Amino acid sequence: MKPIHPALCLIAALLTTVPLSPQSTAPAKSAVPRAADGKPDLTGVWQPASTIRGSWEEANSGTGLGGTGKNPNAPVAGASADRHGEGAPYQPWAAQKVLESYNKRAIDDPTARCLPAGIPRLHSFGLFPLQMVQTPQQIIILYEYMNVFRIIPLNAKHPDDAEPTYMGDSVGHWDGNTLVVDITNFNDKTWLLGAGTFHSDQLHIVERYTRVDKDQINYDVVMEDPKVLTKPWTYHSTMMLREGTRIHESVCAENNTDLDRYEQLLKEGVKIERQ
Repeated sequence: MKPIHPALCLIAALLTTVPLSPQSTAPAKSAVPRAADGKPDLTGVWQPASTIRGSWEEANSGTGLGGTGKNPNAPVAGASADRHGEGAPYQPWAAQKVLESYNKRAIDDPTARCLPAGIPRLHSFGLFPLQMVQTPQQIIILYEYMNVFRIIPLNAKHPDDAEPTYMGDSVGHWDGNTLVVDITNFNDKTWLLGAGTFHSDQLHIVERYTRVDKDQINYDVVMEDPKVLTKPWTYHSTMMLREGTRIHESVCAENNTDLDRYEQLLKEGVKIERQ
């Protein structure tokens, strides 16, 4: 995959997936693969924030952002089909801060500095695949975007000495056929989803991964943050299997050559020319 400037990821996060047209022929659903211990096997390369079945090329062959342009009538997987549901339940002062970032066209996006996007935002970038590796003891998730990773031990407790980080500290367990991941120990330097959706270091996230058939994982998230939110915020999305796809190296800093202008934008804001 060709490197994509971090600013495009913000645009991609605002797109919605176009459903398959009635004329489209989607691969038939098949049974959920199982690991040796009988648990659903989540191993594979997945495209987050998509509802389209098939290979990476088949699912992204349209003319939209990230599409190959080979099939102008085909849909392009973007952010998510549902996706945010109700508005983010920010406290009034925090909602004003989010609005200020939105009005600045999100030029203060942490990823513009090549910083990790965090959770669950990494699962809203449909332009970049992720790879899951499953063993009976742990789940490993490798993200192409920013080349970050998570190691999720199963049936474990959060360590007492965990330091605040961009990705937080994850532990998981199986609830029937659903992998439940509890994440704590975040810093306050990432956005949750769209423009300006900041959080505090008190963020607590619970993810649920449910593989419903060979090609699809339902991804459900509950975000809690008593410092900035009035109640839990939920996010629902899907991840689609992309057989034949592999994770590539993605070095953000190599393409991020305009930091001086970025600093100027942070000070002066974005000027919109009206015709």
